[in-house]
Amino acid sequence: MTDYARLDAWIDAHFDEEVRFLQELVRVPTDTPPGNNAPHAVRTAELLEGYGLRAEAHPVPVQDVRDYGLESITNLIVRREYGAGGPRIALNAHGDVVPPGDGWQHDPYGGEIDGGALYGRAAAVSKSDFASFTFALRALEAVAKPGRGAIELHFTYDEEFGGLLGPGWLLAQGLTKPDLLIAAGFSYEVVTAHNGCLQMEVTVHGKMAHAAIPATGVDALQAAVRILGALYAQNARYQDIRSQVPGISHPYLNVGRIEGGTNTNVVPGKVVFKLDRRMIPEENAAEVEADIRRIISDAAASLPGITVDIKRLLLANSMRPLPGSEPLVQAIQKHGEALFGQPIPAMGTPLYTDVRLYAEAGIPGVIYGAGPRSVLESHAKRNDERVELEDLRRATKVIARTLADLLEAACV
Repeated sequence: MTDYARLDAWIDAHFDEEVRFLQELVRVPTDTPPGNNAPHAVRTAELLEGYGLRAEAHPVPVQDVRDYGLESITNLIVRREYGAGGPRIALNAHGDVVPPGDGWQHDPYGGEIDGGALYGRAAAVSKSDFASFTFALRALEAVAKPGRGAIELHFTYDEEFGGLLGPGWLLAQGLTKPDLLIAAGFSYEVVTAHNGCLQMEVTVHGKMAHAAIPATGVDALQAAVRILGALYAQNARYQDIRSQVPGISHPYLNVGRIEGGTNTNVVPGKVVFKLDRRMIPEENAAEVEADIRRIISDAAASLPGITVDIKRLLLANSMRPLPGSEPLVQAIQKHGEALFGQPIPAMGTPLYTDVRLYAEAGIPGVIYGAGPRSVLESHAKRNDERVELEDLRRATKVIARTLADLLEAACV
């Protein structure tokens, strides 16, 4: 029987080392775009080697990465084998992150500690779980002897662009096939489902003309306004479609970027906008895409001289619970409640993640790791992103205990 107190004590004794590890990871930028993330993988592998953990480097071919709009990706796998007959458990965290933006009070690449929190871009999402997963593994091997199975650490670099060159690439290349998955998340809930996401680029074509003789042109901006009005009207109707998954409300649509025209005295001949449509787990992605295309085409059909091109940028399916994930959920809930002093609900999240790619490969998984109660609290994708150090400490213990349970580890 596992002595959880000894696992906890090892993590406490090595927690300063875990914090320094996370600081080193934060200090290597992984802004995506531009997505030059191979240097971070090199540094991570060096640090892991110092702990006696060999990381396999799996660089994605350069041309594939450039065609994708990024600069470099090297994914890492650490494999630890304990014996036949048990589950192979993967722990995945992503190192790529959006650029820091403005308004920071702390150096986004400093890894500074202030008021019990560690600050920096990706400190919460999800370099913190590079640390929690690594030190949970180290604690397990230092204190307990796993009786069977294996653990793999997957450190990947393509979550921000959809994951196809991160976990998707590792799975497609046959480099991994775990039985269970724990992916980077937050500490106060265990996520078993998440939204899907459809992103599209819409180009509205008209005809440029001098503003003094506008009748000789066709105004693409005016047409775009008509199309956007139809999309926003549909967005209001989405509120009547409710998900049955706790933590997920309804579908919604966001137009996040628009550009067009050449000058104030020219009738715009072209307008381009990009939209993001979040899909609840109950929706069918193909039907959602077809409906968006219909709304756009119908709105443009009554506008003489207007043509529209629609390009899909991303289609990320929803994540739904798979049979076999129950042991993960139950173990995390048990140890989470013991260590955080409150129930850890199993629920969905309106975010989408690359964890769906494991689910699509038939691998049951959950999302759990080091972080606060919400993305808002973490400041992820905003200024002054941070992780509370006590959340990091306790989440590391939850993961270590969970691994010990699933691998039937016994203290030595």
